[in-house]
Amino acid sequence: MTASLSISCDDCIARDTDACADCVVSFICDRDPGDAVIIDVVEERAVRLLVQAGLVPALRHKKKTG
Repeated sequence: MTASLSISCDDCIARDTDACADCVVSFICDRDPGDAVIIDVVEERAVRLLVQAGLVPALRHKKKTG
């Protein structure tokens, strides 16, 4: 079984801020705000490599606490 990463704007502390426009989720996906993006471990590594190469902006998602 492959682990996956779920990125949802609903639980992001940067939701509805200027950071949304520069988020890798917004960059990669032409999606409606609030739509979750689920990627597996291999895809997460690929995104990380793209970020390190400066080809896409870094993921700014941080889960809300409490």
